[in-house]
Amino acid sequence: MGPSQGGGVSVERSTRNWQCALVPATISCLSMVSFHILNFGCRASQADGFALKHQLLRVGFQEAAGVEESAVAILNTCTVTASADAEVRQFVRRIHRLNPHCRILVTGCYAQRAPDELARMEGVAWVVGNSHKHLVSDILLGSGERVIGSSGERPGNDLPTSTLPLPPASALVQIQAPGSSAPRQIGSDPQAVQSPDPPIPRSPDSPAPVVLVGEITEDFHFAPVFADDRTRPTLKIQDGCDARCSFCIIPAVRGQSRSLDPEKVLEQLRQLEKAGYQEVVLSGINLGGYGRDLGRRINFLGMVERILRETSVARLRISSIEPMDVTPALIRLVATEPRMAQHFHVPLQSGCDRILRLMNRRYWTRHYAERLLAVRERIPNAAVGADVMVGFPGESAADHAASLRFIDSLPFTYLHIFPFSSRPGTPAASAAGQVNGRVARERSLEIRHLIAAKRQAFLAAQVGRTLPALTLEESDEGAPLALTTNYLKVTLPGSEIPSNQLIDASIGRVTDGKLFGYVNPPARPSNT
Repeated sequence: MGPSQGGGVSVERSTRNWQCALVPATISCLSMVSFHILNFGCRASQADGFALKHQLLRVGFQEAAGVEESAVAILNTCTVTASADAEVRQFVRRIHRLNPHCRILVTGCYAQRAPDELARMEGVAWVVGNSHKHLVSDILLGSGERVIGSSGERPGNDLPTSTLPLPPASALVQIQAPGSSAPRQIGSDPQAVQSPDPPIPRSPDSPAPVVLVGEITEDFHFAPVFADDRTRPTLKIQDGCDARCSFCIIPAVRGQSRSLDPEKVLEQLRQLEKAGYQEVVLSGINLGGYGRDLGRRINFLGMVERILRETSVARLRISSIEPMDVTPALIRLVATEPRMAQHFHVPLQSGCDRILRLMNRRYWTRHYAERLLAVRERIPNAAVGADVMVGFPGESAADHAASLRFIDSLPFTYLHIFPFSSRPGTPAASAAGQVNGRVARERSLEIRHLIAAKRQAFLAAQVGRTLPALTLEESDEGAPLALTTNYLKVTLPGSEIPSNQLIDASIGRVTDGKLFGYVNPPARPSNT
C-alpha cells in the first residue's frame, strides 16, 4: 500500500496511552452509512454496547436491522471463556459470508486480549480494545474510505462512494502492550496463543486492519445510558476489578476498579426516570467495589441509599455482587425497601474450600453460606442465584462431591453453571491437574439436575402469591410477559397490557417450568 495522502487513522504515543489522530469525514457524507451492533457477554458489556450505538446515531450513522444490510458491523465482545471467543469468530465468518462488503469492527474484551488473532480474520477492518472503545465513533469518522467503501455503492445500502485514501499499514497496525515502552506490530508476539480454529486467511488484496489497543488507564470512560428499546436499562456505575482470581482474565482486559462519579450516577438515573423507565439495573464488573477508588467516604451501599433518597426510580435491581459485599446492611435495605428488587446474584464458583483457595477467591464456604442464609431469613421469597465453575484444575471427585453437597444445602433458585475455560496468561491456565472435558461436563450435569429440582420447588411456591412485576417487550405465544421482583418471568394470557408497566401479578399455575398468571388490577401508575 502506498504512502498516506491524508485520510484514515494513525496512532501516536502519549505519556499514558496510544491516542488517535483523527481526520474527520463530513457528517453529510456519513449520514446514510448504516451500522449494526452485536453485543456479547455481561450486563456491563451490554451497557457499553448501548453507549456505542448512541454515539454513532448522534454523529449521523443510521442503524440497520441486521448485518445483511449494514455497511459497518460492530462486535462488542466478551472473552471470559474460550467458547465466548469462538462465538465471536463464528459471527465474524458469518457476517463476511452474508455481506462481504460489510466492514467489521471488533471491540471489547476479546479485542483487548487477543488483537492479533482477530486482525488476521478476513473481513475485519478494525480491532479496537477496551482502551479505545469510547473512541469508536471518532475512529469510524476518521477512517474515510474504510467506512464508506471503495468499490462504489452496494445495491440497497445507499452508501456513497469515497475517494479518501487510506494511510499506510505501518501507521495503523500498532499495539501498545501494558507496561511496554514501544508499540508492536500485529503478529510479532511469539507468546501469542492461537485460536483452536485458525482464522480465515486474509486476501493479499485486503487492506491491513486498523488495530488500536493500549493500556487500560485509571479513567472511567463514562458511557451514558439513553432511552432505547428495552424496558430494563442497565446503568454501569463501576468498571474493572482489583481481585486476582487465578482463572480470570477480566482484570487484564478491563483494568483496575474505577467508579462513576456519584453525581453522574444520579444524573443518569434522573434521565432514565424522566424517559419513563420503571426499572434500572445497576451493573459493574465488581459492583460491590464501587467508590473505593474515589478517595472519599463513598461505597456501594451509600450510593444505593442516595439513589433511593434522591430519585424516584420505581425499581432498582442489583445485577451481581461478590459474597463479601453482601453485608447485613445491604440485606436489610433490600428487605425493607419496596423499590429494591428482591434478587441477589452472588458468584460462588466452587462449594469446596480447597478449590476456592486454588481459585484465589476471598472467602470460605462458611462465609458464603452465612450471607445466603441471612438473605433467605430476611427475604424468604427472594431470588438467589450464583455462578458455579466445574472442572477447575486440580478438582478431584471428592472436591466436586463437596461442592455438590454445599450447593444442595443452600436456597439457590437458579445457577449459571460452566466448565473451567483456560484463559491465556492466567495462573490457572498453566496449573497442574487439568480436568478432562468429559469429566467436567458430567459434573456440570450433576449440578444442573440438582438445581432443576430446587428451581421447580421455587416456582411451585409462587402459585397463589401476588408479586410485583414489570411488563416486558417480550411475549410468550402472543401473551405478555412480566418479570417479577424476584426474577421470575410470568406469562399473562388474555392480557393486553403494554410493556414497561409495573403491575401486581397473581400467579395461577406453573406448567412445564413456566409461571402463568394474571394482572391483579388496578395496574400501578407509571412515573410518566
